[in-house]
Amino acid sequence: MTETKKGRIVLGQNNYGKSEVRVFRVKRDTERHEVWDLDVRVSLEGDFEAAHTEGDNSKLLATDTMRNTCYALAKDKLTGSIEEYALALIDHFLEAGPTVTGCRVEITQYLWERIEVDGEPHEHSFIRQRGERKATVRGDESGARSVEAGIDDVYVLKTTNSGWENFLRERFTTLPDTNDRILATIVTAKWEYNTHEGIDFDRLWNGVMEQTLKTFTDHYSPSVQNTLYRIGKAVLERFPEIERIWYSFPNVHHIIYDLERFGIENDKEIFHATQDPYGQIEGWVERA
Repeated sequence: MTETKKGRIVLGQNNYGKSEVRVFRVKRDTERHEVWDLDVRVSLEGDFEAAHTEGDNSKLLATDTMRNTCYALAKDKLTGSIEEYALALIDHFLEAGPTVTGCRVEITQYLWERIEVDGEPHEHSFIRQRGERKATVRGDESGARSVEAGIDDVYVLKTTNSGWENFLRERFTTLPDTNDRILATIVTAKWEYNTHEGIDFDRLWNGVMEQTLKTFTDHYSPSVQNTLYRIGKAVLERFPEIERIWYSFPNVHHIIYDLERFGIENDKEIFHATQDPYGQIEGWVERA
């Protein structure tokens, strides 16, 4: 700390780590290979004041060491869910860093599916899917752990069974009511587990994805807000291990293109898919 005419200057909250560690693992102990394609971020908190104020690095893990650790632990710990791998990294860094008191590991998993050849999934050839699996795991020296999972970049659309009507109108309102429109969005979600012990993270992540897509299809949507709540409610009813879930639904507008000026009928067949501006609907659905 430093004394000034206006009082002391001290170090505030701080953390450091390694970002964009690209770990790719192939499980090849059988002819049918499995792949994990990850982007890993590690962030440490602790008593790092000496490094900041005195230039004393003697008790700091190098970020290069963090990178190496992600690859080294992948050999034995990246054999199942990314959440289990992240928990192993948390345990390691809390033990390895003498002044580390907290750790956060964020993982993005890029998804690959098998290429089908003559109707059969190939044993070692894959095609990249759209959509990402997310996990954020936090831990501290007390042994506390929290696990958050998520979905990102999943583009969904239904061509009917959606509307937007009977909304508030005032002098700047120009949008007409509709009870038949395209509903399109790019799903981002995150959810918190109420425990991390004895959890089948792969089953639950796949289940949340499945339920999200199923509920998106199964109702007339009077608003994106209503669809968000319906999906979150369905997830929580199905999975008691999940405490709450958050969705972000940008409303990707599809506007009927005016072909009548060319003497061409357009019965909701030709649309202009806009990029911006767009509506942004977000919210948590949680247990009371």
